[in-house]
Amino acid sequence: MADKIVLVDTSILIDYFRKSEKSNSALVKLFDQGYDFCISAITEYEIYSGSTQSQFDFWEEILKKTNVLAFDQSVIKIAVEANNKLKRKSKQIALADLFIASTAIANDLPVATLNRKHFDRIDDLQIVE
Repeated sequence: MADKIVLVDTSILIDYFRKSEKSNSALVKLFDQGYDFCISAITEYEIYSGSTQSQFDFWEEILKKTNVLAFDQSVIKIAVEANNKLKRKSKQIALADLFIASTAIANDLPVATLNRKHFDRIDDLQIVE
């Protein structure tokens, strides 16, 4: 059993879906490092809204076993503060990425992503390699 929890970004799940050899996916590599994972409600939205009918059963099977963290008032407060800092630097990121990062911070979790370009801009966010 994994002893560490990481919040995975949508890119990690999509990487797992697309890899024909699942053992080469970023998600399996996290397991190999001793991590278990959870996702943000935003990731759940992105997965379901971007999937086709033929992909639905795959995602349903994965996500029914996955802890989904809420997009709540504490996440919103962190997102507003982070967005204001990014705006002052002219370094804003996609709202979904902002919300996912804010969910990780609100829950005191590191995040795993294949999109370091955006997530590296968020102060106080720990990113798992």
